[in-house]
Amino acid sequence: QVQLVESGGGLVQAGGSLRLSCVARGNIFRLNNMGWYRQAPGKERELVARITSGGTITYVDSVKGRFTISRDNAKKMVYLQMNSLKPEDTAVYYCAADISNSPRSYWGQGTQVTVSS
Repeated sequence: QVQLVESGGGLVQAGGSLRLSCVARGNIFRLNNMGWYRQAPGKERELVARITSGGTITYVDSVKGRFTISRDNAKKMVYLQMNSLKPEDTAVYYCAADISNSPRSYWGQGTQVTVSS
């Protein structure tokens, strides 16, 4: 069984920073793509940032220059450093990962990020 557990969400004022963390636990041979998604009320879930096993990074345009994704393969963790937060960044943030010994993707339970104006 594979589990992704996020932490680090919370309430912050506009312009502030938060760092999200996600640890992968369970029967994992190798982590492949890892990423962060978010879903705001009334909106579809969207990709925020993705990092491949080789280190290639993709960001949604709205967070470029403000958010930084990174990973620690030894610890089986992925991080999202969020700076210059805006009210429109308010959403539930989900960690996702693909692993080499399973054809499916795995998701965390989500962590709430609320940015007040």
